[in-house]
Amino acid sequence: MDTTMWIIAALIGLVIGFVIAKILEKGKASKTIASAKKEADAILKNANIEGESIKKDKIFQAKEKFLELKAEHEKVIIGKDKKIDEAEKRVRDKESQVSNELAKSKKLNEQLESKMKDVEHRAEFYDKKQSELEKLHKSQVQQLEVISGLSADEAKSQLMASLKEDAKTDAMSFIQATLEEAKLTAQQEAKKIVINTIQRIGTEEAVENCVSVFNLESDDVKGRIIGREGRNIRALEAATGVEIVVDDTPEAIILSCFDSVRREVARLSLHKLVTDGRIHPARIEEIVKKTEKQIEGEIIEIGKRTVIDLGIHGLHPELIKAVGRMKYRSSYGQNLLQHSREVAKLCGVMAAELGLNTKLAKRAGLLHDIGKVPNTEADVETPHAILGMQWAEKYGEKEEVCNAIGAHHDEIEMKTLIAPIVQVCDAISGARPGARRQVLDSYIQRLKDLEDIAFGFGGVQKAYAIQAGRELRVIVESEKVSDDKAAELSFEISQKIQTDMTYPGQVKVTVIRETRAVNIAK
Repeated sequence: MDTTMWIIAALIGLVIGFVIAKILEKGKASKTIASAKKEADAILKNANIEGESIKKDKIFQAKEKFLELKAEHEKVIIGKDKKIDEAEKRVRDKESQVSNELAKSKKLNEQLESKMKDVEHRAEFYDKKQSELEKLHKSQVQQLEVISGLSADEAKSQLMASLKEDAKTDAMSFIQATLEEAKLTAQQEAKKIVINTIQRIGTEEAVENCVSVFNLESDDVKGRIIGREGRNIRALEAATGVEIVVDDTPEAIILSCFDSVRREVARLSLHKLVTDGRIHPARIEEIVKKTEKQIEGEIIEIGKRTVIDLGIHGLHPELIKAVGRMKYRSSYGQNLLQHSREVAKLCGVMAAELGLNTKLAKRAGLLHDIGKVPNTEADVETPHAILGMQWAEKYGEKEEVCNAIGAHHDEIEMKTLIAPIVQVCDAISGARPGARRQVLDSYIQRLKDLEDIAFGFGGVQKAYAIQAGRELRVIVESEKVSDDKAAELSFEISQKIQTDMTYPGQVKVTVIRETRAVNIAK
């Protein structure tokens, strides 16, 4: 019981203590709230004060910004007003100018109208005068017709004929004078270039023959080459296409053929057969085939060495092969490859003297005669210059080179400066003494053709081709040919020779007119 009471008393004491603690805490809270209210009021007051100051600052800044914008706007407006004023001023100036121009044009129109009236009056006056002159001219023409006994058309035709003759004579004399003047200035320089070119190129003067001599160690080998009943020599001739002449010439056999390649094949084959000692038809055919392949390889090698020596690059392999084949061809006895190399060098030197492309000139000079080594029988019918041009076009050569190849004998028109250079250098190489061997019959025929051309003109009494065809002297009848006509005749004969004949170098035409008066004193 006492314990229970004590517990209850303890609980009551605890409750009373708790209540007292709560009361104390409530008092403290009220004090805290009051202090917080005071602080909040102070913060609000400070915030209001700062807000008012910020508001005033912003309003002041806005006013300043407004004033700045207003000033700028006023400047823009003032500038636009100035532009408008200037534009109005220009318009006013133009209006005044237009009005002035209109006034001037009005005055001009008035002046023009007055001048037009004056011109019309003058035209009427001139028409009247013209009609009077025509009447007077007709009357004078009628009087002249009566006096001369010729109509106006007949007199006009006679006058035209005489004027044409005089004009022709004057033209010929003018042409002659112009040519002489050009020769004085250009001929000396041209001769200098040609002579320097010839002097700078030194070549051998060798004439190719149509036979080759095969030397033997002894005449005993001749019998083995002939073979039993001539079988070996017949097999060799059939395989090579070369005529083999075995005669009394000591220790030598003659190989005769116009084709240098065949002669070379036959010579090398004979050398191999004689060295080997086995000579019979089967062995001959085998050796000839091997030799032909060897010659083909040598031809290609010769072509390559030639283009390398001349500094020519990018040549098609077929053209290189054609260049190599030229070694075994000849033209008028002159080796074709040697001639082409010489022409290429001459073209290079002359092109350099004239300031042209030396590489193209050398290329054209080397290839100008490749048409002389045809591949097929059909190619033989085509002129060698045209055939060479076709090959050059086929294998991608430039137009300048193709034209120079085709035009070096005047088969086609020359279109570039390289073409006449190739033609001149070809003539230089072929016209040198000892360079070519010409058949006597063709030489005599050329001289005869020169004289026949001269006899084809009227008034020619005699004609002589002299200096190996380098000069043609023409003697004319003095009664039929005047001095002016003689100069004209010389020019026409030279043009006829130039167009109708092919010849190396140049031909000088000299027309001689002589007047003799003979009297006898008795």
